[in-house]
Amino acid sequence: MSYGAPRRGLLGRRAECAALDQVTAGAGAGRSQVLVLRGEPGVGKSALLEHLAENAVGCRVLRASGVESEMELAYAGLHQLCVPMMGYLDRLPGPQYDALAVAFGRSAGNAPDRFMVGLAVLSLLAEVAEEQPLVCVVDDAQWLDRVSAQTLAFVARRLLAERVALVFAVRTPAHDAGDDPWHGLPELAVQGLRADDARALLDSVVPGRLDERIRDRIVAETRGNPLALLELTRGQTAAELAGGFGRPDARPLASQIEQSFVRRIGSLPDSAQRLLLVAAAEPVGDVPLLRRVAERLDLGADAEGAAEAAGLIEIGARVRFRHPLVRSAAYRAADPGVRRDVHRALAEATDPDFDSDRQAWHRAHAAVEPDEDLAAELARSADRAQARGGIAAAAAFLRRAAELTPDPVGRGTRAAAAARATFEAGAPDTALELVAAAEMSPLDEAERARLARLRAQIVFARRRGGAALPSLLDAAGRLEGVDAGQAREAYLDAIGAAVFAGRLQGGIGVREAAEAARSAPRGPRPPRLPDLLLDGLAAWFTADHGTAAARLKPALRAFREAAGSDEEDVMRWLWLTWLAAGDLWDDETWHVLTTRAVRVARDTGSLNFLPLALAYRAAVHVHAGQFDLASTLIDESATLTELTGNSPLAYPSLLLVAWRGEDPAGAEVIRSAARDATSWGEGRAIGLADYLCAVLYNGLGRYQDALACAERAAEHEDLAVVGFALAELVEAAARGDAPEAAAAALVRLEERVTASGTDWALGVLTRSRALLCEGPEAEPLYREAIERLARSRITIHLARTHLVYGEWLRRQNRRVDAREQLRIAHDLLQGFGALAFAERARRELMATGETIRQRTVDLREALTAQETQIARLAADGKTNSEIGAELFISPRTVEWHLHKVFTKLEVNSRNKLRNALTPT
Repeated sequence: MSYGAPRRGLLGRRAECAALDQVTAGAGAGRSQVLVLRGEPGVGKSALLEHLAENAVGCRVLRASGVESEMELAYAGLHQLCVPMMGYLDRLPGPQYDALAVAFGRSAGNAPDRFMVGLAVLSLLAEVAEEQPLVCVVDDAQWLDRVSAQTLAFVARRLLAERVALVFAVRTPAHDAGDDPWHGLPELAVQGLRADDARALLDSVVPGRLDERIRDRIVAETRGNPLALLELTRGQTAAELAGGFGRPDARPLASQIEQSFVRRIGSLPDSAQRLLLVAAAEPVGDVPLLRRVAERLDLGADAEGAAEAAGLIEIGARVRFRHPLVRSAAYRAADPGVRRDVHRALAEATDPDFDSDRQAWHRAHAAVEPDEDLAAELARSADRAQARGGIAAAAAFLRRAAELTPDPVGRGTRAAAAARATFEAGAPDTALELVAAAEMSPLDEAERARLARLRAQIVFARRRGGAALPSLLDAAGRLEGVDAGQAREAYLDAIGAAVFAGRLQGGIGVREAAEAARSAPRGPRPPRLPDLLLDGLAAWFTADHGTAAARLKPALRAFREAAGSDEEDVMRWLWLTWLAAGDLWDDETWHVLTTRAVRVARDTGSLNFLPLALAYRAAVHVHAGQFDLASTLIDESATLTELTGNSPLAYPSLLLVAWRGEDPAGAEVIRSAARDATSWGEGRAIGLADYLCAVLYNGLGRYQDALACAERAAEHEDLAVVGFALAELVEAAARGDAPEAAAAALVRLEERVTASGTDWALGVLTRSRALLCEGPEAEPLYREAIERLARSRITIHLARTHLVYGEWLRRQNRRVDAREQLRIAHDLLQGFGALAFAERARRELMATGETIRQRTVDLREALTAQETQIARLAADGKTNSEIGAELFISPRTVEWHLHKVFTKLEVNSRNKLRNALTPT
């Protein structure tokens, strides 16, 4: 089993994951496996067990976990593990059955012999594993009751050839060897992550970019413990982590551990407490800076020694707290006035040339009254901070700048700027709070109109339905008289909102939004990217496709050419350019814009944008047949979307479901996601779900179902849906004996595709025409479709074209030619993971008479590893009792196994076993 992209918490664990993968592979191959994971709390043992369970493909997984409160309950842990196997108890020999029944309280009796209980568990595991390889996972094994631990250790030492794996996670430090039931079993020490991997894990959970000095300090303090790294970020905002521009007291003081640190700090001399506060308020761990501030505050040389002697801090190459909770405890425990004094001293001791932004930050926390000079410096720092901490750091500076601005108008303006930056940083709730604060200020009409647009944008980002559409149109109207450029952008937002609302919008639809946009004031000259896109989309929804395409294609070309120079607009409008490019079958625009967007979003730390960029890039990979890569990006996008609280981006994952065609409940998965989306007004999801179901059903060969779905999908002019649905409709109707529906769909498809003119579009159109041809004129159309699609990036449709061409050739009784096309289709589709379409190709190949080469099954290979071992011992003349004694199973179990061996090898006596087991 290969180890793919690591889950969060498994960065840097390739060696450990590979070892666990070998465990499941060995069990599946009939080689029993035992492994003990040892490590300190939080080091990642549970995450590794989760990896093992998730990747135990083809295995049955049983779980148990030691519970401290049950350590005195005999057999509690063993019972937890064995409960799912109770249906197999009656297969055990009588004494073993009785022993387990008493141990688990299923029957009354004297205390069972522990050896017999162990033998019974061994037999039970073996019985279950006969049907399917078995992986038993036991977490927190140090908290198992003593008898359960001893029994499982007994079993672990006697597993031989069963298809069973036992994996235990145990905390260090271990007990003395004499008191440790796991001593002597194969072990894997789980240690803290290496510094590079710890930094990577931290980056994966920090919402935005992280100052390298802050990252190094955190990694050093946690010593690479994954749980400590993950817990450190939980509950903290992007600003608190991005560049160290947050307050260590931002988290609620709820941890008993932290409370104990508070008490320990309080027992120290005042100078030592003050030194800890300085170290807590200074997030980088700069030792010279710490000592300069200590000197300014006249703390004395003994303060440092007392703090270190208490075991709370280490001062070496950098300042390092014993645990991140010590840092927050030291800050919380201090009086607010003392904290301000410390920040003031830190500001005075910070080099303004080397770190002016941090100096301004400390000054801001030392301030009590509003201060325009300081607020202005913070606003200037916001621009510089983006290079270090990204958008989140800039938002933090702007929020504090607004708080310190004495003038109400200026305060409102800065709050509005902070709201925009906070929204882009992926914190919509905080952004709305800042919008509300800005709206309370005496702003002019232009700023109020911009705020109205920002509020509507946030609403749309959270719920991509029609709720924001009236607000966006209202904001656009208000902006017309004060800011023509923003008015046009607001109309573009409104068109996008109407697109997503689709058929659920009611009175105001996408056509009405487009008509309103056409009356918008003229934009600047030369036109900006959003101006070109607005004009193109307004035409797309109000004019014929030929006329509209003449306006929309130059807009998309301009976005492609601007990628790399005008990054802000390319990112800002990707959500609409993606859809427009889809309706124009423009795969090159898809590729260029998504490639650039993902890179820029990562570089800038734009969490509000990165999930969208990842999702659209994943869809590009799906269309290119790169399903595994798409899946990785989909997972990352989902994680970030959950973090920001924006509405989920289900489309790429559903696209994979449709094209893979392997999930029996695939259609319901797609429908369920559509219901979720429509619950907040995203009507486009209805048409999208029907289109995806049409793909799924075409792959499965359920053409009537595909036809019904495609017809529903094509009923409404959903952007980047209806054209694709028409292509599915033509194939479904052609295969489902609905010529009139196919012909009507082809007419509509021709209108859209002719306006596009890309190889993708013309390739699909030509294939669709070929599907409706019965005579020899179909062949040149199929060949042209293959040539065109081969020049595009849309490999999944290239493979499908080989498939339908091969199907046509077979119906023409050209079997040899058909096999060539069908082999190409099968190999491509199988390689992608498009299993339903691949199965269609396989069935067609068989219909041509293609020989499906299958390896001859040797009867000996039909035996399990345990059966083989028993058979060989029996062939050597051993009795059932001797075999049972050697393998620690009962004679009755040996007999049961031998009966299966005789059946599989088609022999009826032990005398014939030797010959049956000897290779010929």
